[in-house]
Amino acid sequence: MPLIKSISGIRGTIGGTPGNAFTPLDIVRFTAAFGSWLKKKTDKKKVVIGRDGRISGPLVQHLVTGTLISLGLDVIDLDLSTTPTVEIAVQEEKAAGGIILTASHNPKEWNALKLLNSEGEFITAENGKEVLAMAEKEDFSFVEVTKLGSHTTDNSYLQKHIDLILNHPLVNVEAIRERKFSIVIDAINSTGSIFIPALLNALGVEKIKVLNAEVNGKFQHNPEPLPENLTGLSNEVVKSKADLGIAIDPDVDRLCFVCEDGSMFGEEYTLVAVADYVLSKKKGNTVSNLSSTRALKDITEKHGGQYFPSAVGEVNVVKRMREVDAVIGGEGNGGIIDPQLHYGRDALIGIALFLSHLAISQKSILALRRQYPDYFISKNKIEIDKEVAVNKILKRIREKYKNNPANTEDGLRIEFDSNWVHLRSSNTEPIIRIYAESQNETTAQNIAKRIMEDIRECMKN
Repeated sequence: MPLIKSISGIRGTIGGTPGNAFTPLDIVRFTAAFGSWLKKKTDKKKVVIGRDGRISGPLVQHLVTGTLISLGLDVIDLDLSTTPTVEIAVQEEKAAGGIILTASHNPKEWNALKLLNSEGEFITAENGKEVLAMAEKEDFSFVEVTKLGSHTTDNSYLQKHIDLILNHPLVNVEAIRERKFSIVIDAINSTGSIFIPALLNALGVEKIKVLNAEVNGKFQHNPEPLPENLTGLSNEVVKSKADLGIAIDPDVDRLCFVCEDGSMFGEEYTLVAVADYVLSKKKGNTVSNLSSTRALKDITEKHGGQYFPSAVGEVNVVKRMREVDAVIGGEGNGGIIDPQLHYGRDALIGIALFLSHLAISQKSILALRRQYPDYFISKNKIEIDKEVAVNKILKRIREKYKNNPANTEDGLRIEFDSNWVHLRSSNTEPIIRIYAESQNETTAQNIAKRIMEDIRECMKN
């Protein structure tokens, strides 16, 4: 599998030749480039790292640590951790930046370096280009032996992260404890197996069952928390007569729930429900990306706030949240960003806020889901000829629907009354992704099909 270089880091599969996979040489080169970039930006010497439970985690950890030390940087190593925990630690340590060793929802063969700035947030597109250029030119040098950096292992951030959540003004520990929830967790053989039960215990939840609990990186199913991958969790919730199920991805920044009857609460509705709760306590604006459900806009306006869309990608959501002073935001893939805690997707605060909402409502999770508007998103993709410019296709589609409201911030999103379609090109494949949403599933699918026919017609011409 080719090495994928993006503005937020690099990822690829373990094994292969340099430049064509996530090899030791590539890991060292990009870590050296990022560390050197940090040294140019600040006099701070600390860099925080942490990893998920992948098989290749220790290997990558050693390579990254050794490279940073060779640059004269001091490594604060959280070892097995989560993406949001590393983000918090960068802030708490007043570090120059951080590196998260995770390929997120990708299968076990993958790993990646995710790069954080001194705010504990993903680096910007401009910064990412600078790092990639330094890696390409190998624009870095290592220090002499008397100036080597240090390595410190710090296992305190699990508790520090939980303490921050317990002190959050909208997390109602008493209400959660009184509901005596019974919860099943699918930890997908990664660090959620450590962090989620610890959080639930701190919230007063005593009845917990963990599936795929061993942290060995041998994911028992596709690790992306989608309905087709969660049948085991769904069946166990019903079998155990649990109140709900919780699924996260390997680095614990995405979150979804299973209802007591085994049905999916809906990945898109994780943010909707949490936003509903936050907005009921704290008035303000919300943000999600252009491919996320309209239900967030409905809920926001119900509470008297204003909804703002952003380009796809956590860094873009965070940027827009800051611009409009949003009180809650995130992405429709189950990513919750609560600025009262930190500007990063965080399944842990998502769980605490959701359980507070559920406990206070005195409803079952299924009844809670039924109070939100139903929308259906049809997700598709279409291959395009490599010689065809995507921007020309999008321009022609825009011209065809020129009488409809449109947003061109990230690809092309066209509004059709209460329905919409969003077209985005892939950074790694010759495809256009098509997302269409409607309150009717067939309508959403038909909108997507119509746009795909339009794209084919454009390619013919």
